[in-house]
Amino acid sequence: MDSSSAESLSLSVIVPVWMEAAGIQQALQALQPLRQAGHEVIVVDGGSSDRSVDLARPLCDHLLISEPGRAVQMNAGAQKAKGQLLLFLHADTRLPDNALAHLSQACQRGRTWGRFDVRLSGERRMFRVVAWFMNWRSRLTGICTGDQAMFVRRDVFEALGGFRHMPLMEDVELSKRLKLLARPYCIAAPVITDSRRWEQGGVWPTIVLMWRLRWRYWRGDAPESLAALWRRNVRHAKY
Repeated sequence: MDSSSAESLSLSVIVPVWMEAAGIQQALQALQPLRQAGHEVIVVDGGSSDRSVDLARPLCDHLLISEPGRAVQMNAGAQKAKGQLLLFLHADTRLPDNALAHLSQACQRGRTWGRFDVRLSGERRMFRVVAWFMNWRSRLTGICTGDQAMFVRRDVFEALGGFRHMPLMEDVELSKRLKLLARPYCIAAPVITDSRRWEQGGVWPTIVLMWRLRWRYWRGDAPESLAALWRRNVRHAKY
């Protein structure tokens, strides 16, 4: 990643992990140029019983163990972070090579938070269509999801109290509060997210599931019931 235009940026990348032994090394290897440029990578494991922790430890600056749950794990990482900008990255998502330059530009423009566009890793044409709708929905609504590598200034994140402790939709909920301060800064250079869950669950069933979850959340259903629905579908699709 090009760090020449981002010398003043102090970045902490926070990666929540659970049972990611199959891909965690590849995910963290992709972040080593950031570490070499002086930025930090924090991995927060939620109690994996595979080799995730052992594989991640040599490839990050801090390895934390927390209670499971992305909200809890990401908050734990944020508490440890020293960077002025926090970036929350899923273990199956890869940043673009020029991510640092884009993040530096966001900070130089005084933007407090934002996200990247997303592209699914699979080659099926339908994956491009899905990603297009995800990105434009986010632009129209100002709502970001974890697949889009959300970033936020640390002082703003701390002032808002971080992610709410909820088992699902923590990214949507935080976006709603951040929107009260400013619209998100949208970076068109896409992160690449593994299309595995779309391939294993089926494109249309996964789309329907996502919209069911969003509709029920908007309607006021408890996040716990939404998480139970998600887990049932995950087990059925063998994600």
